[in-house]
Amino acid sequence: MKTRFLFAGVGALALAACGSNNDADDTAMTDQPTDAMATSTDAMAPAAATAPMPQQFVDTAAASDTYEVEAAKLAQEHGSSQKVKDFAAQMVKDHTTSTENLRKAAAEVQGVTVNPQMTPMQQQNLEELRGAGDDFDATYARQQVAAHQAALDALNGYAQGGDAQPLKDFAGKTAKVVEHHLEMARELT
Repeated sequence: MKTRFLFAGVGALALAACGSNNDADDTAMTDQPTDAMATSTDAMAPAAATAPMPQQFVDTAAASDTYEVEAAKLAQEHGSSQKVKDFAAQMVKDHTTSTENLRKAAAEVQGVTVNPQMTPMQQQNLEELRGAGDDFDATYARQQVAAHQAALDALNGYAQGGDAQPLKDFAGKTAKVVEHHLEMARELT
């Protein structure tokens, strides 16, 4: 049981780190934590042994959806391959739907609100995409693999260890969609 809670906490932290700029190993989140990650890791250390609180999970999920939609809009505009543009169109559609479903689930949990704001790392990833130039497709693909893996970890963690049933149900259903997105993102690389 403690292992499930640990994975849920790690998943939330991983989501904050999605899309790291680690060119040495594109499949790894990071080899060295950034200052921002170290700070958030230190601040969340006591919570790592338990599942995230419902509001923390909702914040993480909403940030993920917002990042996915914004990154996809950039990909539709700046992507060079049709495969990237098609994937991006699917991300806009699916993550907009995910946010709507998250709002419905959160409305059933007292004191929980959806405030879709990206993390500083997600904002940094968007800036990296804006400046990627000819490397846009590769940068987008790398970020999408990392972001979807982190989102999947957070969703699975909450589905298994969360304490608000409507959010657990949302996490379980959404994890299946995100798992498919992860497979699609890996095909872009």
